[in-house]
Amino acid sequence: MSKKAVGATILVADDDATIRSNLAVLLRSEGYQVIEACDGRQAADVLAGQAIDAALLDLKMPGRTGLELLRQFEDHLEETPIIVITAFGGSQAAIEAMKLGAFDYITKPFDLDEVLFTVRRALKQQALVAQLQSLAARPILPETERDEELIGGTPAMLQVFKSIGRIAATSESVLILGESGTGKELVASAIHRNSARAGQPFVKVNCAALSPMLLESELFGHERGAFTGAVTRRIGRFEQAHQGTLFLDEIGDLNIDLQAKLLRVLQTGQFERVGDSQSLTVDVRVISATHQDLDAMVADRTFREDLLYRLNVVSILLPPLRERRDDIPLLAEHFVHRLSRKYDWPQLTLSPEACKLLVEQPWPGNVRELQNVLARAATLTRGRVILADDLQIPGRHTTENSADTRHAHPADLSLKEIMAETERRVLEQALEHNDWNRTKAAKALGISRRQLFDKIRGYGLDSRDETF
Repeated sequence: MSKKAVGATILVADDDATIRSNLAVLLRSEGYQVIEACDGRQAADVLAGQAIDAALLDLKMPGRTGLELLRQFEDHLEETPIIVITAFGGSQAAIEAMKLGAFDYITKPFDLDEVLFTVRRALKQQALVAQLQSLAARPILPETERDEELIGGTPAMLQVFKSIGRIAATSESVLILGESGTGKELVASAIHRNSARAGQPFVKVNCAALSPMLLESELFGHERGAFTGAVTRRIGRFEQAHQGTLFLDEIGDLNIDLQAKLLRVLQTGQFERVGDSQSLTVDVRVISATHQDLDAMVADRTFREDLLYRLNVVSILLPPLRERRDDIPLLAEHFVHRLSRKYDWPQLTLSPEACKLLVEQPWPGNVRELQNVLARAATLTRGRVILADDLQIPGRHTTENSADTRHAHPADLSLKEIMAETERRVLEQALEHNDWNRTKAAKALGISRRQLFDKIRGYGLDSRDETF
């Protein structure tokens, strides 16, 4: 099943001679070379012995089913994408085919435009795989290396790395500043790993996740009977972090009363469990983080100034992702490699167009948002190359659509633009109302499937649903 270097040869396997013949005629009319197989065994022989660029396989064939062929040739699905043909789009067999690595499935009776569209996408995927495999890949992080490795090569991130190196050698308190999702916890972890305390506990607490009463117990522990529900003694996070590091995330959400107790620990190393009068002494380095303006909170008297001094002995400011766009390809590559290892998938990679699109986005959610978008794309993509169309980015923004009429004020639009925008919205609503089923949407709109298909492509709605 070696990959053909030039041209596009497509295998069509179906025991229904009429369907097989119709597909062959359609594909040959588009300039493709077609090899026909009348059953599963013949299809297996072709896949094993000839250079095939893509295959259309019926799920239910005598001799060997489409699912059996997918299992047999699962190691070759990157080089030869397989499109399965089924009579029931929602059947368990179709779902199983996608799980096994099928590029897509087409339901009977199928639309010829849909067949061609799907075949073109499969061949594009196959070409990208070949292109990217021929390029020298960047070094991949060893599997033994921590997933929380900080990634970046921009001047701003290099400055962060230098600061971590200098700060790690001390035991002073550190305040990490930056927008949500920039990786403040990763910085705290890096400081701990590179410090003399690396062999001791690294304990994390999110100050925004608990009520003041529960947070006090979380930090300092409690004795049995200290409050309703305290049926046993609890060891707090400060005790757990003894001789190690305690990371206090979202420190700006800390209750004003707890701020006084935290200040005492930072000054003396002493505290009491809730419900106990005996003082305990700990040796803990405190690293805190926030996306809030603590100086403004001090001015509003919602944050203690003396506590801020104690927390902010040294500080690190993490830049937002939009200010270090050159790091986005490195981060994206790291995330998709990590997903490949996590799920034991064949190595995922990004197409150049997908990478370009990622770099263009504003990323208000920063690195966390980028990671979530890539995880969703990796889960839903067909094949092992993530395409630009696979990226579902909330509020997608590109250089090309920054002045998109859909965001323009009506007074700034011509009548033609207003009518086009209205038509686009009606099309989108009809498609969504019919679960993106083109046949039903076309019928509801009173137009042909061909007309709907052309309008979908014209308005760029085809990227909204990969089954088109």
